[in-house]
Formats: sequence, structure tokens, C-alpha cells
Amino acid sequence: MVGIKDIAKEAGVSVATVSNVINGRKNVGEKTRQNILRICEEMSYIPNAAGRSLKTGEVNTILFNFSDFERSFYLDVIHGISDYANANEFDLMICTKKSCEKFMRSGFTSGCIILDMGVKDKNICEVASENYPVILLDREVDSPYVKSILVNNYDAMCELVEGLIGLGYRKFSFIGGPERTDDNKERYKAFLDVLEKHQISFNRKHYYSGDYYQKSGATAAKIMLLSDEVPDCIVCANDNMAIGAIRELRKAGLRVPEDVAVTGFDNCSMAEPMELTTVDVPDYERGYLAAQNLIGNIRGRRNTETLRIGARVKWRKTTISKKKDGGKPGSKNW
Repeated sequence: MVGIKDIAKEAGVSVATVSNVINGRKNVGEKTRQNILRICEEMSYIPNAAGRSLKTGEVNTILFNFSDFERSFYLDVIHGISDYANANEFDLMICTKKSCEKFMRSGFTSGCIILDMGVKDKNICEVASENYPVILLDREVDSPYVKSILVNNYDAMCELVEGLIGLGYRKFSFIGGPERTDDNKERYKAFLDVLEKHQISFNRKHYYSGDYYQKSGATAAKIMLLSDEVPDCIVCANDNMAIGAIRELRKAGLRVPEDVAVTGFDNCSMAEPMELTTVDVPDYERGYLAAQNLIGNIRGRRNTETLRIGARVKWRKTTISKKKDGGKPGSKNW
């Protein structure tokens, strides 16, 4: 592997001069700088971030880890992180799944933001330190060096279900995400609590397990159709599953919302074109806040208190007032 000493030898300059060029310093003549850059390119030299950090004591790079590219809300989170990082002269490294663990070290990055349940709590606690702060989105761990930024899922889902009951819906099904996730637990608990408040019973057989992807929402809707247990309203723990359910229902000839109402959660990029009633999670803003808090902690402003941000319902055309259109609410014993 070509190193900085090889470049210096080929260029006939000192290692310090090559280092100054690589780090963008202005104390090297233009002709020398261009020659060094040309040699770097010819010799396929890639600057070693870890090596530079040992020399300068700083790595102005933050890491964002998420699980995949299929769920569009991630892009809004990344946009928010990137905007704040760029404004504060930090670079952003993006990784998916387990590949992040090799970069969760102070030699490569200054700190990280994690939105991936695949990164275990144990690993997070092992890497987090005074010199390597961590921001978690959508969950909490017990560490003095980790700050969590959470969406207030409970209140938002309560607002949604209260509104649905106000519209006249009584027969509900729920399509949930992975049951181990805090998001799903909060959303489902809020759903049940509001039904109980209004003395509307809910049988667990009308709960369908999904994975936050469209296919699982479509599968749940197909099972409802096959079992002839289609409710007045399907409440989904996220938009992707809601969109999958809507497409399956329409394929079967059912009208949404006239025959079955459907709601989501997240307000993803497809929600508005699908006219989906959902909960608007401020993803850009939570990405921005995550970067703001991470960089603040990197710069020594220790703040690890959990931050909860609000979300509001977006009422659209996949729900309709059953009271206004003369429909009869379903049985309280559904």
C-alpha cells in the first residue's frame, strides 16, 4: 500500500509538505502542490483518515448508520444531518447495517448517529465514551455518553385514533411493525388505550404483524380478505405497510375509504400522492437536531438528556366521515 512517505520520496519533498497539501493548507507553492496531487493520483494514494487524526488530534467527520435505502424517510433524516454538519464544517459518513461498527472509532469519526436496530445496545455502550458521543434515534440505552432523540409516538397515535372514532369508526384492525421496536410498542399501546377509553373492544386476532415494508402490509390485507374479516378501518404502524394494504384492497375491488379506511404513520414521500391519512413525523428536523446535539457533545457541551419531538396527524382522503355519509359504525364487539 502506498504511504505518505512514498509520495514524499517520489516528489522530492518532505513528509510535512505532502501532509500540508493533503490537508488543504495554503503554505505550499502552487507548482509543488499540483505536482504532489498528480503523484498521488498516479500512485493511487488514498489519504488515511486515522493517520491524519493521530497527527492533528481532530477528525471532523460524523457517522450516520441506518438499516437500508427502501424506506424513504431516511433520506429526509440524512438531509437534516447533512445540512447541519456542512454548516459546521463537519463531513458526513453514511453506512448501513453492520459495516458501521468498523468506523465507530475515534480514529475514523468523531461521533455517530444511529437509526438501526441491527446495532445492538451492548455494542453502542461499548463504543460510546466521553471522547466518542453517540446519538440514538427511536430508542434509548443506559449510558452517560448516549443521547436519545425520540418521536412522541404515543400522543400522535392517540390524536389519530381519537379522530377516527370521532369520524364514526368502530371496527378496527392494526398492522404493526416489528414487535421488539419501541416505535411499534408505543403506537400500539396508544391505539389500545384510546379504544379502551371509548369502551371499544379489540380482539388480538385483528392484530397483524408486519415489518414496516409494503409487502407485509399487502400480506396482512390479503389475510383479512381471505378470512372475510375486513374492518371499517385499518390502522397501520407506518406508511409503507398502509400503502401495501391499500393496493391489495383495491386489487380485490374494495374502495378506500368508502369500504375500508386506512391510515399510516410517518408521512413518507408516497403518502401525499396516495392521499393517505397519516402522522407527520418531522424527519428533516430530527436529523438536524441529531447532528446539532452530536456536534455539540463532540465540542464538549455534554448533553445526554432524552429529547422528545412532537408529530401531528395529516388528515387526507383514505379516511372519511361515516357519520356525514350516513354509514353505520361497526359493532363495539368487533
